[in-house]
Amino acid sequence: MAGRPLTLMAVHAHPDDEATGTGGVLARYAAEGIRTVLVTCTDGGCGDGPGGVKPGDPGHDPAAVASIRRQELEASCEVLKISDLEMLDYADSGMVGWPSNDAPESFWQTPVEKGAARLADLMRRYRPDVVVTYDENGFYGHPDHIQAHRITMAALEMTENLAPKVYWTTMPRSSMRRFGEIMREFNPDMPEPDPAETAALAEIGLPDDEITTWVDTTAFSGQKFDALAAHASQGENIFFLGMGKERFGEFMGVETFVRVQDTTGAALPESDLFAGLR
Repeated sequence: MAGRPLTLMAVHAHPDDEATGTGGVLARYAAEGIRTVLVTCTDGGCGDGPGGVKPGDPGHDPAAVASIRRQELEASCEVLKISDLEMLDYADSGMVGWPSNDAPESFWQTPVEKGAARLADLMRRYRPDVVVTYDENGFYGHPDHIQAHRITMAALEMTENLAPKVYWTTMPRSSMRRFGEIMREFNPDMPEPDPAETAALAEIGLPDDEITTWVDTTAFSGQKFDALAAHASQGENIFFLGMGKERFGEFMGVETFVRVQDTTGAALPESDLFAGLR
């Protein structure tokens, strides 16, 4: 510990993921003097292009989209005061079932050990005290989120679990239900969801009593909102921006995690990713 700052490393799949799930903790811990390292695994090339053109449609240029999203990511990092941005720059694999899943250069097709070795090098360089990534299902089943989870856990093994604390992002089921209510509030004409979709959504996140770590980031919800807004090219897909800052802060003012590795013995539940480290 002597001579180096406490360090948080967040491993995310795409530009904008850093703001959605961890924008609050990244901003909070940066304000507390902790070094914040963001690793973004893909280039985001399967996002919307200018004018909202969708992947696979005429005029969608993945390279151009990736360039725009890199600039937006850098702007988001400025808002969140992220210390260090590292991009692995794998090709975005797209959503489940998209042809881009099978592209040889995609993140989904990258051998886990290859991606993990690159991430392990970054872990050895930054020596994070806390590592945050997704759970085994990538929170909601996105191939790149699942792959980010896989390479993170493999990289930790390669580095003999050098990080004292490791967390997976999650959402309490109570918040997922509330999210559905808010979506209907803002979209009164939204059709009733398909029963299969409802059942799938009900499996996202965890029961409230299984969440180990609840971090209050209310004071930083404005930064989190602005970081999301920095990803303007993807605005059509970022529902939360339509809520406005006040409602956003009410709903998104706490970020939740499951602690999966720990050498500190900090008591659970906890309200600080760095409990036991300072």
